[in-house]
Amino acid sequence: MKLKWVFQKSSSHLPSLVTSLIFPFRNQFHQNPFAETSSTFVLNHLDVSFLLSICGREGNLHLGSSLHASIIKSFEPSNHYNGVVIMNSLISMYDRCGKLSDAVKVFDEMLTRDTISWNALIGGFVRNGKFFAGFSYFKAMCLVGDCKFDKATLTTILSACDGLEFCCIIKMMHGLAFLSGFGQEITVGNALVSSYLKCGCVGLGMQVFDEMGERNVITWTAVISGLARNGHHEHSLKLFKEMMSYGSVEPNSLTYLSLLTACSGLEALKEGCQIHGLILKLGIQSDLCIGSALMDMYSKSGRIGEAWKIFESAEELDMVSLTVILAGFTQNGCEEEAIQIFLKMLKMGIEIDGNVVSVVLGVFGADTSLRLGQQVHSFVVKKNFICNPFVSNGLINMYSKCGALDESMKVFDRMRERNSVTWNSMIAAFARHGDASKALQLYENMQLEGAKPTDVTFLSLLHACSHAGLVKKGMEFLKSMTKDHGMNPRSEHYACVVDMLGRAGMLSEARNFIEKLPEQPGLLVWQALLGACSLYGDSEMGKYAADHLFLETPHSTVPYVLLANIYSSEGNWKERARTIRRMKEVGTAKETGISWIEIDKKVHSFTVGDKMHPQTEIIYGVLTELFVLMVDEGYVPDKKFILYYLDDDRRDPIHNDQVTLPIFPPFQNLPFSSLPRQPPDSQRFVGKELKEKTRLSPVLWLRTDCSASTQLAPNPSSKPLFEPK
Repeated sequence: MKLKWVFQKSSSHLPSLVTSLIFPFRNQFHQNPFAETSSTFVLNHLDVSFLLSICGREGNLHLGSSLHASIIKSFEPSNHYNGVVIMNSLISMYDRCGKLSDAVKVFDEMLTRDTISWNALIGGFVRNGKFFAGFSYFKAMCLVGDCKFDKATLTTILSACDGLEFCCIIKMMHGLAFLSGFGQEITVGNALVSSYLKCGCVGLGMQVFDEMGERNVITWTAVISGLARNGHHEHSLKLFKEMMSYGSVEPNSLTYLSLLTACSGLEALKEGCQIHGLILKLGIQSDLCIGSALMDMYSKSGRIGEAWKIFESAEELDMVSLTVILAGFTQNGCEEEAIQIFLKMLKMGIEIDGNVVSVVLGVFGADTSLRLGQQVHSFVVKKNFICNPFVSNGLINMYSKCGALDESMKVFDRMRERNSVTWNSMIAAFARHGDASKALQLYENMQLEGAKPTDVTFLSLLHACSHAGLVKKGMEFLKSMTKDHGMNPRSEHYACVVDMLGRAGMLSEARNFIEKLPEQPGLLVWQALLGACSLYGDSEMGKYAADHLFLETPHSTVPYVLLANIYSSEGNWKERARTIRRMKEVGTAKETGISWIEIDKKVHSFTVGDKMHPQTEIIYGVLTELFVLMVDEGYVPDKKFILYYLDDDRRDPIHNDQVTLPIFPPFQNLPFSSLPRQPPDSQRFVGKELKEKTRLSPVLWLRTDCSASTQLAPNPSSKPLFEPK
């Protein structure tokens, strides 16, 4: 006999909301709860179960609890077997509403349980992020023995296994599935493939996939996405072609999402465009996730224009979309555009979260306005994003890149919690600005606070030691990486050591270090050695390093430019001309460097031979007068540090850094300057950048001749223009 549950309309615990809640589902009830024959609801156990499932799905704990109270009130012990369905529904309702303690209480009070009871409770713990508590109930289920697990139990547990630490549990579930006869169930097979690939066990996942007798779209999507996640992008695309030839399986939106991830990883524009065409044909391009994946694919393939078109045509945007497009502009060297888009979003009132802000802060560099960075900082404080470690770390990096190291330190000091990235950011900031003592002191503090250093930490420490000439200390850090922390140095670390030895004039030691490396020296290592040779004018060893670079990167301008400057410093114009000719023969061209100066919210940028500035004539006129005065002071240009004069015979070129001098406020007070006056307290920041640059190549970062000329230039104010680093 089916159990019936009678609820009083007026006096029961059910609120009046029940009528409006169940009305849309009235045709799915076994009884008509709206009959006006009496003042009661008459529902059987299936109807009540369905009503509880609605409460769980909608998160309506108040109504679900009221139903539970009414169930208890009208419960008849003789019908407890028929009530198992209701109890299972109550467990499910409570766990979906996040009330696991109430779900456990219902479970413990059940006189009779079936497999669904156990599955409901286990699934509740898994869904609420308490996997191991749920797994303990699974073990209890196996030990009690009154109910056997089924394929739903296995798939529930497997679906939560995401990470290397779950590998043993997945293997255990795999064995149980095989022994219990569920090995050939397609749902179990799909769960095994997905979980193995999620924990990085690609071989085992592919083995299960190959042994599956039946495959559906979920199977193919699981393996394609799993391979893409583990970096096997080419294999992922190959399996998609195999899937299409399979015939009976049609890809869904998740399949295409995984394929776009693979194309992004490979920067495979051709395949990405083909998949885009299939998406348009299927009509799913308006899906938010698909749109974000398309933008990411085009951005990483260097087609930021196509990514922007998708962004502009999107009917709806979310935080992921905003983050992807901003990151895309950054990856493609469009930092200023990324900042402008962010500011436009703020003006339009678009809700911004901490992740978007952290991406924007990563955009800021030495060529961006510090004032804009301060505005973003104000926004962070206003929205209370300062507690987000990603945002705080971004602020530290932003301020240090813009030259405001004191502001970086203020953000660092105010942080309540600091992770390894925080410490790395601050250590790198001091290393970048040549303050090795503070960088090393921060490393000691990092160890005292128990934060674990990473390979990035040691890269910054080696960089600091390099610029401070602390060769012995730097070599100690390199040994400590392996001996104390079990890390294997990367090519970047070896390049830093070569740079450190080279800056100290120990070129022979640098060469010996390279020859004894446990791995084949990479591009950065040879660039560091060549940069050191350029610094000291050693053409013999410079040619040795350049020859290796020619093999590594035949189309890069870096080895040609540095080698040409070594020959220039020696006055060997014949070899210099030969090097330039060789560079032209292979079809490479030196990218022009950029210098800029920010004065009261406005950034003025200059390149070599720049004639585009509206005050060009005045600027060059002031420079001419300045050079006359500088020569009188004893200034002699050092040509070995000028990296650009390749096509002409000028021996006294004007560097783009020096073009910024006439509009620097102190120079506007000179008697021969006709530039607009700026107030003496104007905020200004001078920066420089080579588009094709190497972090570890000292000559590309240090232009001594420019620094010398700016320090020797007549200064009307009592303050030095540039603080030496």
